[in-house]
Parts: sequence; C-alpha cells; structure tokens
Amino acid sequence: MVGDQATRHDSGREAAWIAELFGQPVGCVFCTAQDATTAQLRLLLVEPTARGRGVGAALVERCVRFAREAGYRRIEAWGEDVLEAARRLYRGSGFVLAAEEPHRAFGHDLVRQRWVLDLSGE
Repeated sequence: MVGDQATRHDSGREAAWIAELFGQPVGCVFCTAQDATTAQLRLLLVEPTARGRGVGAALVERCVRFAREAGYRRIEAWGEDVLEAARRLYRGSGFVLAAEEPHRAFGHDLVRQRWVLDLSGE
C-alpha cells in the first residue's frame, strides 16, 4: 500500500503527510480514493512519544481538509474497537460509527469498525 502510494497515485485526489515534532518524524496519515466520491483515511500512526500532544488530531484534520478540497462527498476510516485513541480522534473530528463486524486477527477476537464523515453538507 505505501509503496503503491509513493509511485502510483493521483496527487489531486490522494496524499500523505508525515508529522514532525522537534525535527523528528512522529506520525503519518494517508488519504486515498476509495471510489469517486469517498476518500479513505488510512495508516493513521502516532509514535508513543508524541501522543497527547495533538499530533493525531492535526493529522486527521489535515486529511479531512484535503478530502473536502479534493471534492469527496465523504471520508471513511477503518479500525479496531481496541484502538481507543483512534476512536476518540474520529469522534472528535465528527466521524460517526457506521458499522461494526467481529473478526479474528493477530490471535485475538476483535471488532472491526467503519467510521464515516459526511463532507457534502459542509
């Protein structure tokens, strides 16, 4: 996914950002096209040393702003229910929980979640 994004993407519809703190990379997020009207927030990562400093919120906000400017009508984010910090970020940015699906991964019973933010009315 990351390699494809670096070599084969539509720069008007897809982008990636790396957050820095004191000159060091501490997080990232990707905005990719899910389809013609839906963007997907992907690979939201924040290093443990940078958590609690607003890095994750800034990355989500930048991704949402880009999706809106690129003309998407909505943006989705996928995650696991155990990722509490990501859930707080999505909810705080206006995303709503649209679906949940139990599954087994990494040797654990998990619940996959799909978060959606409508961009068409803003």
